[in-house]
Amino acid sequence: MDTTDLTIKPDVLNYDDIRQMVPFFDGKPRLVSFLMKLLAVDKVNWIHRHNCHTPGVPFVQGLLNDLQAKIIVHGEEVLKNLPQDGFITVSNHPFGALDGIMLIKLVGEQRPDFKVMVNMVLNHISAMRPNFIAVDALASDDPQKRAVSVRGIASAMRHVREGHPLGFFPAGAVSKFTRDLHIEDRQWQPSVVSIIRKLKVPVIPIYFHGHNSPWFTILGMIDWRLRTLRLPAEVFRRKGDTFRVSVGRPIMPEVQAQYESVDALGQFLKQQTYAMKLWKK
Repeated sequence: MDTTDLTIKPDVLNYDDIRQMVPFFDGKPRLVSFLMKLLAVDKVNWIHRHNCHTPGVPFVQGLLNDLQAKIIVHGEEVLKNLPQDGFITVSNHPFGALDGIMLIKLVGEQRPDFKVMVNMVLNHISAMRPNFIAVDALASDDPQKRAVSVRGIASAMRHVREGHPLGFFPAGAVSKFTRDLHIEDRQWQPSVVSIIRKLKVPVIPIYFHGHNSPWFTILGMIDWRLRTLRLPAEVFRRKGDTFRVSVGRPIMPEVQAQYESVDALGQFLKQQTYAMKLWKK
């Protein structure tokens, strides 16, 4: 049984949420209000309230409409002919929020039962929870958080084995500068690739073209928490933009089986995804 919390809260984050997360802000509602405006959290709350009455795939469609965002898809025929049973998508993670929103729209329009594994930060977007399976990336020292992640992984595997599609951002974090100053995912997590290997279903690579602002990337070099605080502003910075997405053909289980180790399979899946980087339109 899926125990996902489907309670829809109008605001993504409000004063009570923030003072519980950071006790310093208790009793300082004006300071919290100022920071919410500074970090564009007030805009996030508005767009969530405007669309949260239709959770799931209709929510992300409404959100993208409010952002006046357009998506050009290369490989649209793959989306129109998705496997009927369980399958997995793997994607690069250049935006940290918009890529997840677009992924749910593109795949969820064809398969409303599509879910994406996400971290606990994105799980605050309650109207997207019908398409989320949440895990805690920072759970190593907290038994309760580890339990959330264990349940999430078990739920994800059950979801696929019952014939439903599942999406992964295997990097587990937003793309960052490489040593040669390209913006790219870090190594894809062996824990995610291991799940893919065990499930033995078709894997569809999906590549999101573009990246966040240089300022966002520089903040990430200072501290990942600063980068996270910048995410809402990055979303609204792209209002009215056109995004390009490339969808590759399914990589069948027999092809995946040719890679004997988790590391080799992870490198192969990442290479297949990034091979679509050169597509232009």
